[in-house]
Amino acid sequence: MTQTKTAPGTTAASASTTNSALQSRREKAVVRGVSTLLPRFIERAENAQMWDVEGKRYIDFAGGIAVLNTGHLHPRVQAAVAEQMQRFSHTCFQINPYEGYVRLAERLNALVPGAGPHKTLLLSTGAEAVENAVKIARAHTGRPAVIAFSGAFHGRTMMGMALTGKVVPYKAGFGPLPSSVYHLPFPVAYHGVTVEDARAAMQTLFKSEVEPERVAAIIIEPVQGEGGFYPADAAFLRELRELCDRHGIVLVIDEIQSGFARSGRMFAIEHSGVEPDIVTMAKSLAGGFPLSAVTGKASIMDAPGPGGLGGTFAGSPIGCAAANAVLDIIEDEQLCARAGAIGQRLTAALTRMRQAQPMQGAIGDVRGLGAMVAMELVHDGDAARPDADLTRALVQRCAEDGLIVLPCGVYGNVIRFLVPLTASDELIDEGMAVLETALSSLLQKGAKDPA
Repeated sequence: MTQTKTAPGTTAASASTTNSALQSRREKAVVRGVSTLLPRFIERAENAQMWDVEGKRYIDFAGGIAVLNTGHLHPRVQAAVAEQMQRFSHTCFQINPYEGYVRLAERLNALVPGAGPHKTLLLSTGAEAVENAVKIARAHTGRPAVIAFSGAFHGRTMMGMALTGKVVPYKAGFGPLPSSVYHLPFPVAYHGVTVEDARAAMQTLFKSEVEPERVAAIIIEPVQGEGGFYPADAAFLRELRELCDRHGIVLVIDEIQSGFARSGRMFAIEHSGVEPDIVTMAKSLAGGFPLSAVTGKASIMDAPGPGGLGGTFAGSPIGCAAANAVLDIIEDEQLCARAGAIGQRLTAALTRMRQAQPMQGAIGDVRGLGAMVAMELVHDGDAARPDADLTRALVQRCAEDGLIVLPCGVYGNVIRFLVPLTASDELIDEGMAVLETALSSLLQKGAKDPA
């Protein structure tokens, strides 16, 4: 078990600032719809570690849900933000522009795969990026329909919910959702969904629901995030590219969770060699500050007229300063290569655990692309019997023992690993030891949800 350690510069919590006291206040003040996985109130964080208000230390394998590829409070991000704060915090780019936005757009235009020219729109959140990608695709094509995939997650806004391929908790009770959105099965070999299945479903969709000439865009994650960390089949992605070219459909690649070195490349789509029309980005773009982007082929991106895109806080000067620092860090610290090394380390540890007692049969699958790694928990090695109870219990037990991990998957039975790419090998090994001890203990006791 990880020892409780008090963060430097902190003191023991008073009775009014304990986790339980703050949780009581939170329940009275914050809406029920904003759920909290782990009611441990963080007071301080550094790189891949956090300390709560009671001084307890946690190893962070969640990264704020893929936001912290460069770790908590990277010194170069801090310095860039501090320097910007000495200048100005906000003007609204649509009123008075600033160089940081333009510089970041230039850099993203050069980074996205494919021949240019590219252009970029900066926003604040991933959901905004998705919404605007759809707007741009519709403006460019003059068509209404959008195709997404089962298990996808594209946000909690109305169009984001419509595109998302998971009902509870994201869609339930919020209808009616936008129309002209269709879903196809996402190929997952582990669950017996083949590329041929997806191909056949596409053909059926075009014959029974919507003709391809009415489809504005196909949107897909190169590695599904919330859906369970399933990498998209490269051959299938190439087929989508060919289909989009044949029918004049815009191919939108959602890199919101998989981007910025997480997969071992700057963008996960690079592993397939497929050239996207539009890429949506957010999360780790700005090292913890709210910022998102839509980057794509200039001929497509310029379809909306002046005033059709934007937002008051879109492309915040603070976020742009942070993001420009993040891009420098990824290059200078070689984080794409580091992601590959971390992924190998995590996968090796999980594969060993999978083969050991008492975990044999409980870990049904270990997979990943770069440092975007997951393990799937099942009953008796059966992929068709997801073990969501064990997954929930493991998340809670790990937190008790000083490790933050996240669940995901349509059936809630996947543990995903989003270790900051700046974490040391020693810290990663310490976290994996906590995970192994917690899982072994739960299986030996036959425990599910802790009391």
